[in-house]
Amino acid sequence: MQRIKSVGVLSCAKMLGVLYGCLGLLFIPIALVAGLASMATQQANSAIGGAAMLVLGILAPVLYGAMGFVFGAIGAWIYNLIAKWLGGIEIQMEPAPTVSL
Repeated sequence: MQRIKSVGVLSCAKMLGVLYGCLGLLFIPIALVAGLASMATQQANSAIGGAAMLVLGILAPVLYGAMGFVFGAIGAWIYNLIAKWLGGIEIQMEPAPTVSL
């Protein structure tokens, strides 16, 4: 058995920031379709909501990425604090099989 005693806070934050940013990309088509459909209804209030959806769709990857970075750093920091008390996560590893040609 091997044990993960601590994790790099900045490395976890970077990884989760990029991961959440990529997940935010999935929101773009949904927001664009919803925004354009709302703007096409010819109502005054729906045009404002449609424009807000378009802006939100464009900003979603940036906002998700920033939140992923912040919460990834917080989560890694909390893990390191708890791992000092409890000893960390135990994992069992084995060498990868080699492929011979």
